[in-house]
This record gives sequence, C-alpha cells and structure tokens, in this order.
Amino acid sequence: MSAHETEPGYDVIGDVHGQYDKLVGLLQHLGYADRGGLWSHPTRRAVFVGDLIDRGDGQLEVLHLVRAMVEAGTALIVMGNHEFNAIAWATPHPTNGDYLRPRSGEKGSNNRKQHAEFLAAVGADSGVHREWIDWFRTLPLWLDLDGLRVVHACWHRPSMDVLRPLTMRGDGSWCLDDAFMLQASTKGAPEYKAIECLLKGPEVALPDGLAYLDKGEHVRTEARIAWWRSDTSTFLRGALIPTGATTPEHQPFSVLPDILVTEEDVEIWPVPSYVDDVPVVVGHYWSKHDDRIVDDRMICVDLSAAEGLNPLAAYCWSGESTIDEANLIWEGKTAS
Repeated sequence: MSAHETEPGYDVIGDVHGQYDKLVGLLQHLGYADRGGLWSHPTRRAVFVGDLIDRGDGQLEVLHLVRAMVEAGTALIVMGNHEFNAIAWATPHPTNGDYLRPRSGEKGSNNRKQHAEFLAAVGADSGVHREWIDWFRTLPLWLDLDGLRVVHACWHRPSMDVLRPLTMRGDGSWCLDDAFMLQASTKGAPEYKAIECLLKGPEVALPDGLAYLDKGEHVRTEARIAWWRSDTSTFLRGALIPTGATTPEHQPFSVLPDILVTEEDVEIWPVPSYVDDVPVVVGHYWSKHDDRIVDDRMICVDLSAAEGLNPLAAYCWSGESTIDEANLIWEGKTAS
C-alpha cells in the first residue's frame, strides 16, 4: 500500500472540462470510492482547480459529482476562468442590451461556441442553467490552506487584495454578485485586471515585433509570465514561450532577449513573481504529461485532459514544503 493511500493530505485535480469518465478513473486510481453517490477517501480530500465545464460530453455528470463532494466536505474547489466566463455569459449588461460576456456579433458567436457543450447540457437560460450559475458565483477564487495554496492560474497577492473585500463576505463565504461582475468584465478596471491575473495568468507584450504561433496556429504577440519564478524582471527570465514554438513563418522561435520588462509591457505592475515558501498548485496552462510546468514551489496539474487521450492528473500533497514532481499522478501512473 502506497503512502498516498494512508497519509492525510490533498489531491489537487486538474481542469476536468466535462471529462466524466476520466474523473471517475482518476478518483478510483487515487483510492476514492463512490459511497452511496458520494465520492470520498478515508484519509484525504480532493481539491479541484476549476474549469469543470465546457469541451467534454459529461458536463452535468461532472458538476453533480464535484458539487456533492464539495457540499459534503470531501472536496474543495476554486473557480476557473470557464466558470467565470459562464457567469458573465449569463449576466445581462445593465446598459448595452447584451450580456457581460457578449452574445451578439462575431465575438458573441465565438463565446457561444466555447460554451456549446455546457449550454447544450443545461439548456441556455433555463432554470437548470441558472442553478449552476448561482453555484458558480459561490466558488472561492483561491484557497490558502495550511501549507498549500491553490488558484486557477496565478498566485498574486496584490490582485487578491483588490478582490477580497468585494467577493468575500464577513462569514468567509464568497459571492460574485452582479455589481462585481460588471466591474470584473470592464476592461481596464482594477477588478478586471485582478481577475485576468488570477484566473488566466499575467502576460507580457513581446519586444521588437516578436511573435509566435500558439497551439491553435494563432499569431501571439504576448507571452505568459512565469510568475512562479522569483525573478521575472527580464523577457528571458519572465516570459514563457511554449516548447517547440515557431514564428508565424514557421521558423524556430528565437531566444528572448535578456532586457528589462517595463511598465508599458504589462498590465500588472510590478511584474508578478513569487517569493513565498508555500507551494502553489495551479491548472489552466494546457501543458502535457511529457512537457510539464513545474518548479520547486509550483506545479501545473492541467495536462490537457479535454484533448484526446491526454490524462486527467492530480498533485498528491502530503505536507511537503517543496514540490515533488513524482507526486503528479494520473490513471496508469503509480503514486509514490
């Protein structure tokens, strides 16, 4: 019997995106069992990093399983950008006749396409739809546990300081009400910048006209900031270019220059970095099991489970003060 099966701790599960069968398989692999409709473990708790919805064909099955665990206390959860987007899609704009996440025009068409599987499962604007949106509004934006931190994309205390008084009630519960959602959906507002940072990750504009192709063959002139590093002051140290990225001309992307990032290059200033000793687990970044995002104080558990045969993974934390990559587990991989 592995230490994971007997030691108390948290199993932080990556972006599920409606992959019900993969979720069940992972829970079973980690030693959880379905006891009368409630999944639980004798000594451990699951933690979900958000993005339960969109893409997969098991939307409602995933939501019912996870919500039951959260409400029973056998799991915790933080909000992902897909849950935030779903709230905005369902919230009318108070002045322009549309919604906070537009439904009209080309942008609206793209937004609807992203939410297609979720909307098909709940029925757009139905009572079931509203029930799940109301639940999403109560999800924490981050978890600061004893010895471990969990957030969907970026642990950034200044952004948390902006959002905490607006979203956290006196009793410790969370609520993203309409007034907050309006500000958090208004480009340039402090709430918008803070949500973008925590749920999508900060970005930096690349210098000197540099660009690369992302996984969808879209030209990108911005890069994610590797905020988990203690020094993100230059493009070389702070900008995160995907492994094997090419230029729009399909040439290998060159090494970034070791020149300082300035305030004009980023929306979040100073450039986010992480100097605390507490390890952080995130999702969001669409990595792969053979091309992981990991540091001694941070690990990404999003292994692109919504794509093909890629696994749904969990980081199995049992009190360690630094990240041990061996504890990133997926179905078929043995826990240490």
